[in-house]
Amino acid sequence: MAIVRVEELGRTFRVADKQPGLVGTLRHFLHRRERLITAVDQLSFSIEPGEMVGFLGPNGAGKTTTLKMLSGLIHPTRGRVSVAGHQPYRREPDFLGAITLVMGQKQQLIWDLPPLDSLAVNAAVYGIPDGEARRRIDELAEMLELGPELRRPVRKLSLGQRMKAELLAALLHQPSVLFLDEPTLGLDVNAQAAVRSFLADYNRRTGATVLLTSHYMGDITALCPRVLLIHGGTLFHDGSLEGLSQRLAPWREVSLALAEPLPAERFAIYGEIERCQGCEVVLLVERARLTAVVGQLLAELPVLDLEVREPPLEQTIGRLFQTPAAVAP
Repeated sequence: MAIVRVEELGRTFRVADKQPGLVGTLRHFLHRRERLITAVDQLSFSIEPGEMVGFLGPNGAGKTTTLKMLSGLIHPTRGRVSVAGHQPYRREPDFLGAITLVMGQKQQLIWDLPPLDSLAVNAAVYGIPDGEARRRIDELAEMLELGPELRRPVRKLSLGQRMKAELLAALLHQPSVLFLDEPTLGLDVNAQAAVRSFLADYNRRTGATVLLTSHYMGDITALCPRVLLIHGGTLFHDGSLEGLSQRLAPWREVSLALAEPLPAERFAIYGEIERCQGCEVVLLVERARLTAVVGQLLAELPVLDLEVREPPLEQTIGRLFQTPAAVAP
């Protein structure tokens, strides 16, 4: 039975339609005008217990709005949503104990206090006995490789250490559903890898369900066998990363190293020119024509080396994201 179920979910915001400047402000004050922005539109999907699912989309596509509806912070305009057997917007105690929401650009730890003090507050809020709270903190701190950092003021921790402490605080009550919105935002490569490793380990140990939003494709490829791609507030893809690549990129990337430079127009007959710099050329070739084109290139051009590969997923998704999407407030 699905632990997260979304059916025809939608959310519309009413925003002021005001012209800039003093005159526009006065006109808006006397004759207020508003317009509707659809942030999420007819979104449907389900997630099974224990799944780790990536949630992709450009800025303004409706990802954070969806996570806020799933966690009960925003009431849907239309549609139905169920998380762990609850309707999120009711914010029932059992529901709040079953989920957590981590936002990379927000913090719950008290800035001037050590994380241990904030963790004590969290334990009291969730009614966790002192002994059990200490055991959970020790277990999570070991998994996150946190030690003395828990006794330093939050403001003296590095960004990576703060993110680890935020994760510890969010998981202290042992939620079964994790909504993670950009948990590696701003972290360096080593800190990102540490957070990914922890999330994978936590999922294996606890069987928790994870819905992960990230603009770092490394997070998604390392953790999520399945991805949901949302664009313009609607679901564009639900499936594997490989399936997404096949759908968005019906071409292959062919890299050439030539014995001598040739004019760019010389390559137009073979495919789309991605890059042409001196003796290095990168072409995008339709999959159906790939074998024939490679044969032509080797026979007709002074090729020293040739490599065929899948285009980077960031690049193929970026092509889709060039289409403007609705921007949610």
